[in-house]
Amino acid sequence: MSIISFGIIGGGWRAEFYIRIAKALPERFQIPIMLVRDEEKALELEAKWGIRTVHTLQQFMAEAKHYSFAVVSVPRTAAPAILLELADSGIPVLAETPPAVDLDALLSLCSSVPADAKIQVAEQYLYQPMHAARIQLAKSGKLGDVSHVQVSAAHDYHGISLIRQLLGIGFEKAEISGQQFESFIMQGPTRQGDPLEEQLAPSIQRIATFRFGEKLAVYDFTGDQYFSWIRRSRMLIRGSKGELVDNEISYLHDYATPVYTELRRVDTGHHGNLEGYYHRGVMADGEWLYRNPVAPARLSDDEIAIATCLLRMGDYAAGGSSYYSLADAAQDHYLALLMDQAITTGRTVNSSEINWMSRR
Repeated sequence: MSIISFGIIGGGWRAEFYIRIAKALPERFQIPIMLVRDEEKALELEAKWGIRTVHTLQQFMAEAKHYSFAVVSVPRTAAPAILLELADSGIPVLAETPPAVDLDALLSLCSSVPADAKIQVAEQYLYQPMHAARIQLAKSGKLGDVSHVQVSAAHDYHGISLIRQLLGIGFEKAEISGQQFESFIMQGPTRQGDPLEEQLAPSIQRIATFRFGEKLAVYDFTGDQYFSWIRRSRMLIRGSKGELVDNEISYLHDYATPVYTELRRVDTGHHGNLEGYYHRGVMADGEWLYRNPVAPARLSDDEIAIATCLLRMGDYAAGGSSYYSLADAAQDHYLALLMDQAITTGRTVNSSEINWMSRR
């Protein structure tokens, strides 16, 4: 198995996910260079991770022979100009989400990229182990024709990407309604660590419905769910022959025979198990719905998902097929923008059917 070599543009919190993954899997990934414009930050990263840094895009592109693609992990306001310059130079790109800030910027980006540009977007939620298993179950036919989902697992375009995957939705029109509700929650962990005192903080819950013809989705999320100890994610998938509620599955073997089972994580290293501590996969009914492609690396579910994006990008850069395109990312962010409009105004909003990449 050849090593996938990639460069990184950006040196923030998200960029370090890619670094940790590469360091945990040196037999799969390597990072020969990073572009970090802030010299002090660049020196800190070099000292911490041992990765060489440069400070201009021209210097980074001059090193293209040393990597097969570039990960662009910069603010959404800065991403389009960098994506276009890399694409014009023939460098494959894995862009962070979202690839542009608003609808005008999305349309401008999609109309400006060269026809032969190799760009994918690092939407990782569909590759998190349990979500990947749910998506596989929804596509398997075991639940029958899936027509309704409720997703309370990720914000904005991330949540919408899961909705489209679970319902099998492409770029169809949507009718969107929404509202939000503010309450209070005891302050929990943040990116900076555990809470240091008892303190109530505001919590904003955003709820929206998406009607795609005969299919309906409910989006329900509060940002506390990412870190909170007391706010869980929730998932419902309903089909004509069964449903999944979080991890519990009910379906009909035939019209008179119900089957009750569950998604079961298979993690090693528990109790007396001596395989090491890692995630192996997800099973149901004695079958693997998901296998971890980077086992036995000791990674979180989100890191496993990002590592999967890197593996797929390595294949795509070498001539493989698209897996989460710029058009997909644009559609998910577009629907998220319309959802925000529906929630803010209290009015039902209808999307247009946009053929993103035909607008060149």
